[in-house]
Amino acid sequence: MSISLSSLILLPIWISMAQILQGGPDEKEKTTALKDLLSRIDLDELMKKDEPPLDFPDTLEGFEYAFNEKGQLRHIKTGEPFVFNYREDLHRWNQKRYEALGEIITKYVYELLEKDCNLKKISIPVDATESEPKSFIFMSEDALTNPQKLMVLIHGSGVVRAGQWARRLIINEDLDSGTQIPFIKRAMDEGYGVIVLNPNENYIEVEKPKIHVQSSSDSSDEPAEKRERKDKVSKEIKKRRDFYEKYRNPQREKETMQLYIRENGSPEEHAVYVWDHFITQSAAENVFFVAHSYGGLAFVELMIQREADVKSKVTAVALTDSVHNVWHQEAGKTIREWMRENCCNWVSSSEPLDTSVESMLPDCPRVSAGKQLHLKKFIPGETSLQDRKVIYSYGKTS
Repeated sequence: MSISLSSLILLPIWISMAQILQGGPDEKEKTTALKDLLSRIDLDELMKKDEPPLDFPDTLEGFEYAFNEKGQLRHIKTGEPFVFNYREDLHRWNQKRYEALGEIITKYVYELLEKDCNLKKISIPVDATESEPKSFIFMSEDALTNPQKLMVLIHGSGVVRAGQWARRLIINEDLDSGTQIPFIKRAMDEGYGVIVLNPNENYIEVEKPKIHVQSSSDSSDEPAEKRERKDKVSKEIKKRRDFYEKYRNPQREKETMQLYIRENGSPEEHAVYVWDHFITQSAAENVFFVAHSYGGLAFVELMIQREADVKSKVTAVALTDSVHNVWHQEAGKTIREWMRENCCNWVSSSEPLDTSVESMLPDCPRVSAGKQLHLKKFIPGETSLQDRKVIYSYGKTS
């Protein structure tokens, strides 16, 4: 189907080429331009021409979905789970729809953190001006004043934001599987202050300003004939570019640019910033970290940059499928020794929960999470965090 449709789209171009080739040598320039156009056209991109508009709802109700009493995303009318392939043979459109829903869910989780978990949304940088890009984290009321225990949560890389472990699990499984909410509630019930990091919120996107190129005839002292010739060539180039752009980007999606958030332009920077401005200010005698995937790498980088402070304040670290690498990150011997004593990495494995898993790196112990899928269901078990050991039993299903 796609081949025949593409052929229909390209047919006028091929006819134009045939007509030009029948002309004389003066048509060579047009032939070259058309050949160049054909060589650059991506058929996959070309298929965007027949996509429906990328205009999606901005609420769950608009998508006709809602979370039921079990925290599962279900269609309001049919009760069915989310369907990715809403339109057949339109993968890109379906992906854009999925991403639009994901953004709504991110805001929904933010609301749950504030309303259900009673966390406060704290803007960063703390000294940001009104006009500069900002991010935020979430904290419990007692995060900085709790004298005993503080838990810090760091998610992995990708589209997830504060309060999430995995967007896919939120959409396809339930809120307990894909969010940090069970961890937050359990920690608060056991007397912990809580800080939820937001390491992927590194920049804001704004529409790229249009660049207006001044005509050479407005600023040049060249002879009139030469200026006219240059203007004619410039107009031809623009015409060809617009012709190609019509097929390359038929949806006319806005071109954006990224404005990075000061001192929070990467997950690593963010972890250090929150440490310097919040965690070090906390009264807690014992600080515990739970870090998933790239969050583990961010923690190791924090330790490299603030080794003495981390050792004096952090009691234990629970990692889940952490992607840190002490060799590539150049973690020193004293850091590796501390990690062996104070960290544990629960990893995807077919082995029973807490079974030791061999590691090629000389850092923290690795044990089975009791699951083969990456962060399938790291749900707390029956034990709690005590003394210098993190005994959260990730992987124990309900």
